[in-house]
Parts: sequence; structure tokens; C-alpha cells
Amino acid sequence: MDKDKSIDVLNELIEINNDRIEGYETASKETDENELKNLFAGFITTSEKCKQELAQQVLNLGGTPEEGTRITGKFFRVWMDVKAALTNKDREAILNSCEYGEDVAVETYEKALSDSGDVSSITYELIKSQLVLIKSDHNRINVLLEHLQ
Repeated sequence: MDKDKSIDVLNELIEINNDRIEGYETASKETDENELKNLFAGFITTSEKCKQELAQQVLNLGGTPEEGTRITGKFFRVWMDVKAALTNKDREAILNSCEYGEDVAVETYEKALSDSGDVSSITYELIKSQLVLIKSDHNRINVLLEHLQ
């Protein structure tokens, strides 16, 4: 296990969760639909839980947990698309933007697992269990999109 690489992997996942929190807070403020507000609140809770667990692992490894978002990354631009879609309060556009953002989150977690040679078994299991939660949120977005068609 490479301690510095493990910290980098964990901090990248913290950033993804920070992006999710920020994006869903924006989405929740902009929509008038209670169903979506409740859904987004649940996703924020998922990311807050994941973020706390990841930060604790970083601290256990002697690192400093990431506090920011990936402003220059694709994920941030996705959330800007969400905000633009929300100004029109178009449910399908909102959900499509959220679905794309969830794709990025799932891909980031899957990449972290594929780099598992750099992390301890405890960290691997943590990432794997969080991926299950992230995929569940992703699937909920997909179900809502399917009902629109």
C-alpha cells in the first residue's frame, strides 16, 4: 500500500462528494417540486456520510482531508448545467443533468477501486460500500427519467 497514493485516492472521492453536496444544494434551492427536494436532500445525506468516512480514513493515514470541489473538472460544469436547467424548472433537463453527474461520480469510484493496489483492504472495502450507495442514488435518477418517457 502506498500511503500517499491512498490519501490522493480518498481526497479525490471527498472532492466528488463535495461536488455532489454543492450541486444538490443548488438543485434543491431552485426547484419547486417537493419530490425532487426530498430526493436531493437524501443524496446530500449520502454524500455527507461518505465524505465523513473518507475524511476519517485520510486522517488515519496522517493526511489532510480535501475541503474543496473540483472546480476545473467536468463534474462542476455538470452542476452548472443543472443550475441552468433549473432556471426553467424543466424536470427532465434537471434529471438528465443529475444523471450525467451521477455517471461521473460512479466512474470516479470505479476508478478508485481499479487503483486498489494503492489502498489498504479497509480502504478498498470502504470505497466499495460507498459505491453501492452512489449507484443506488444513480439508479433512483434513472427510474425517474424512465417515468418521464
